[in-house]
Amino acid sequence: METIKNYLHRLTLRRLVVMLVGVVFTGWGIATFRFAVLGTDPFTAMNLALSEFFHMDYPTFQIVVNLIFFVIQLLWGRSLLGLGTIANAFGLAYVMSFFYAGYQRLFPAPDNIGMRFLILIAGLLILSLGLSMYQKADLGVAPYDAIPLILTRRLKGTPFFLWRVIADGTCALISFLTGGVKLGVLGIGTVIVAFGMGPVIQLCDNTLTARMLGKDLSE
Repeated sequence: METIKNYLHRLTLRRLVVMLVGVVFTGWGIATFRFAVLGTDPFTAMNLALSEFFHMDYPTFQIVVNLIFFVIQLLWGRSLLGLGTIANAFGLAYVMSFFYAGYQRLFPAPDNIGMRFLILIAGLLILSLGLSMYQKADLGVAPYDAIPLILTRRLKGTPFFLWRVIADGTCALISFLTGGVKLGVLGIGTVIVAFGMGPVIQLCDNTLTARMLGKDLSE
């Protein structure tokens, strides 16, 4: 398990700024997906559908869900904890809500399918860059993202991809059962995120994010 001393050594100002900007871009990307009304990532789709189902404020509901996963992370995945965990768990939903409210104030709802797909692709690019920055900074993993990693470590021989698919599939199913399709948070965009985001994140890792972090990556 990583010691606090090693973590503090890795906690440079550059990494901290890249991580925080990454969280902002992640929230912005999710808001862009939501504005396209073609579906968003499975975890957000579940939380948006459930918050509407239970008549709760979305940011508050997502924090409650993250707190549940945070307890699991605290018990079995402490090496995955860090400032990035806190920023993502308690700030991401508010960032997303801020940008989504801005879209609603400044722009009319897109009714052309071509325009909606363009907005979706823009959301994919923004979200992928945000996730690349947040993950590459290596300052802690979000509670939801930690669950597949914990299961992979504890159940030796099982691949991470399997647990990630199970986690995302479960979120998508819950969203579907609680009205996610009707709300526009579960749809073709969810599939595009699931299968298209990985390559774009990797491209960002090797280009933009690598340049932002510079020599910090070798430390």
